[in-house]
Amino acid sequence: MSRHAHSLPSSYFDERYAADPDPWQFETSDYERAKYAATLDALPRDRYSSALEVGCSIGVLTEALARRCDALVSLDLAERALARARERCRDLSHVRFELTQVPGQWPEGAFDLILLSEVVYYLDAGDVARLAKRVHGCLRPGGDVVLVHWTGETHYPLTGDEAADRFIEETRAFLRVFGQNRTDEYRLDVLVHGTKPEGDGPSG
Repeated sequence: MSRHAHSLPSSYFDERYAADPDPWQFETSDYERAKYAATLDALPRDRYSSALEVGCSIGVLTEALARRCDALVSLDLAERALARARERCRDLSHVRFELTQVPGQWPEGAFDLILLSEVVYYLDAGDVARLAKRVHGCLRPGGDVVLVHWTGETHYPLTGDEAADRFIEETRAFLRVFGQNRTDEYRLDVLVHGTKPEGDGPSG
C-alpha cells in the first residue's frame, strides 16, 4: 500500500465526506463503539473542566465525551463533518465546534484534557513535532492527553504505532506515559503532565 509522504490535506477529508456522510462508520461500527467505550474508561479523571477534542468528525464520541466535561472544544477540518456534529450535539451548550486544521491552526484556551483519537497518523513527522509544541502550550499542569490509533495497514503518512511513538517521544519533556492498552485493532495511550503523582492508570 502506497503511503502519503506528507500530512493529508483538508481536500482528502472533504472528498471522503462528500462521497459518504459517515465514511468511517462511526455511527454503526462495532469497532468504533468498543473503542469509544475503552477511551472513556481510560480517562484518568471522572470529569474535566475544559477539554479539547482534535478530529471530532461527525460528533459521535463528542456527544459521549461531553458528559464528562464542563466545557469541550471539538475540532475538525471538514465542514460537512462539523455540520453533522453540530446537529448531533445541538442541545449541548457547553460544546463548541471549530473548523480547524492542526497543527497550523489551533484554538484559544487552556485545557486539562486533550484527546487525539485517530488523528496523529494523518500528519507527517514534522507536523507531529509541531503538534507536540501546540499541546505543550495549552495543556494545564496535571492535565491528561489521550491518544487512540488503529494499528492496521494504512496509506497515511504514519502507522498508528509510528504516530503514537513519535508523539510520545516529542512530548517526553513534559508528559509521561500513565497507561497503555493494546487490542488486536488499536492502541490507546494515556499521557499525563509531569506534575501529576504516580497512579494506577489503565494498562494492557
